[in-house]
Amino acid sequence: MRVADFDFSLPEELIALRPVRPRDAARMLIVHEGASTFEEAAVRDLPQFLRAGDVCVFNDTRVIPAQLSGVRPARGASADARIEMTLHKREGAALWAAFAKPGRKLAPGDTVRFGEGLTALVEAKGEGGEIRLRFDRAGAALDAAIAAAGVTPLPPYIAGRRAADAQDKIDYQTIFAECDGAVAAPTAGLHFTPELMRSLDDRGVERTMVTLHVGAGTFLPVKSDDTHDHVMHAEWGTVSPATADAINAAHAAGRHVACVGTTSLRIVESASGDTGVRAFARDTRLFITPGYRFKSVEVLLTNFHLPRSTLFMLVSAFCGIETMRAAYAHAIARRFRFYSYGDACLLMRKAA
Repeated sequence: MRVADFDFSLPEELIALRPVRPRDAARMLIVHEGASTFEEAAVRDLPQFLRAGDVCVFNDTRVIPAQLSGVRPARGASADARIEMTLHKREGAALWAAFAKPGRKLAPGDTVRFGEGLTALVEAKGEGGEIRLRFDRAGAALDAAIAAAGVTPLPPYIAGRRAADAQDKIDYQTIFAECDGAVAAPTAGLHFTPELMRSLDDRGVERTMVTLHVGAGTFLPVKSDDTHDHVMHAEWGTVSPATADAINAAHAAGRHVACVGTTSLRIVESASGDTGVRAFARDTRLFITPGYRFKSVEVLLTNFHLPRSTLFMLVSAFCGIETMRAAYAHAIARRFRFYSYGDACLLMRKAA
């Protein structure tokens, strides 16, 4: 499909720079596959749209302070160069893939110095400023050094309008974050509060966790004209045997699976086959566009996404491109707040 088919115009003032408080007070647009009219609610009302025995799937990844500022020492006639790094995927105990700005000032063999005595060797350089870094320490020691030197990597549509601060360390983390490794939050999960989790329990909704370490590639623009030419960045994820069993049992009982966020959906679908969900622990590059056949997910809670983005393509596959165009037009007219700190929509396939 043409990438231009997924374009729309969004007023800048609808981009949320801070979340609402409490988190579950965010607005929620209810969208049924193929529908042309929509219901409005609040995220705290989510349990009303689920049934006892349904399974709610959360992503328990934890955002790390993956934005690093460093210096590439002078070489030859060139002066020291300041470099901004965004780590996006761990590739080994001491290895990270990263995006660098300005990437043109780095070459394989260069060393970059960060705060707290942390240094890294540029092992390789790809297109678009993507590089591979080998740090001077590994494992837990590297994690501690990154935590000391790094800051929260806010999405570019927020970072371009204000600096990250101490409050973002709280706001840009879900309450169930546990497994370090993401460089972007699974933002649908940001709406959840202890009170909402208890309401789900009271409703009889089951909860289970997956892990997908969200990479900075989620914010990269789709530069090709056709979706078939776009290559997704790999992200590492896991579906445990217990989670696979819970999802399969729900389907066997005629219940539904509701994924909180596109990251949860993508890892569940990556682990799915014609006979159900299996345990999974590896990279995924799953790119979902209209025409994709969903195997395991009937309900999706997600935020409002960027035009021409892979995530708007995914929700268009889930509920239909014309339905999602109409839903987003409704949201804009009704002044819903967009993107990571914004409001949510609850998408329900016809099978649900």
